[in-house]
Amino acid sequence: MPERNIAVIVNRAARKGGAAKHWPALEAELSARLGPFAPRFTAAPGHATELARSAVAEGARRIVAVGGDGTVNETLNGLLDASGRLIAPDVVLCPVPAGTANELCRALGHLEHPARALEAAAGTGTRPVDLLRVRCVDLAGRPVDRFGYLIVSLGAAATISHRTSRSRWLKKLGEVAYLLMTPVVTLGYRHRDVAIAIDDGAPQTRRLFTAMVANTENGGGGMKLMPGAKFDDGVLDLIEMGDVSRLGVLFGVMPKLYSGAHIGHPKVRVSHGTSFRFDSDVETLVDLDGETVGCLPLEVTVLPRAFLVGAP
Repeated sequence: MPERNIAVIVNRAARKGGAAKHWPALEAELSARLGPFAPRFTAAPGHATELARSAVAEGARRIVAVGGDGTVNETLNGLLDASGRLIAPDVVLCPVPAGTANELCRALGHLEHPARALEAAAGTGTRPVDLLRVRCVDLAGRPVDRFGYLIVSLGAAATISHRTSRSRWLKKLGEVAYLLMTPVVTLGYRHRDVAIAIDDGAPQTRRLFTAMVANTENGGGGMKLMPGAKFDDGVLDLIEMGDVSRLGVLFGVMPKLYSGAHIGHPKVRVSHGTSFRFDSDVETLVDLDGETVGCLPLEVTVLPRAFLVGAP
């Protein structure tokens, strides 16, 4: 593929610097498939968005994102305009796993068959993916409007992600970091009342430990958080963990997260829809694709099959 049609964005700081150690080997494998290329290295949080946008302006149409879900999400946001439409209709996102969490790659089967991510980057095939649009407020109260592809979480799950990301030594452990932080947060987290409205329905207030709006069934380092969720059906899946005791979370819910059996718990509720709103009088963190983006109030909507990912 000609170099002018492809751009490779690399976050060497992914996995708290672990990606830098693996980059030479990945670069050699990508070069063998793509031919010579000049990698574009991120220099700070948010930089991948700028690099992706400039790459498209220069004519690149296959954008390879090397890093974790945070890097992939930033890159995706650089490919979209303010309404969630691709800035070039034929631009394709090609994630290559190199971060702490690589859940889009997992959903695409790239973790099970690692060479597939590289083959997809070098290939010409595509697959459509639904887009999540998230509106909330940041921690300073300013409006946030972001796009994602994986899971929006609020409450305890968002707090787990936030505290894991802030721990330099935990992030170096990879996917197990989230599992280790879960009991720490659980033992100190306070449930809160959250008003939830689905599609055009009236808001209903329920006491929650956490809730997640899922576009894929996997998240949190390989957990099957929402079994059966599909990233190309135009529908989002809401899972609520209600007024479960701390011990109930640790011993009744947590052990079942990897199998997906937790959805059978009597305090777990599953719903489906295309738009959701969440409000609470208590500050409640919001996480999008593994990154803290703000807090409630929160609106989540789906844009069906709004962007393309690479396929071999």
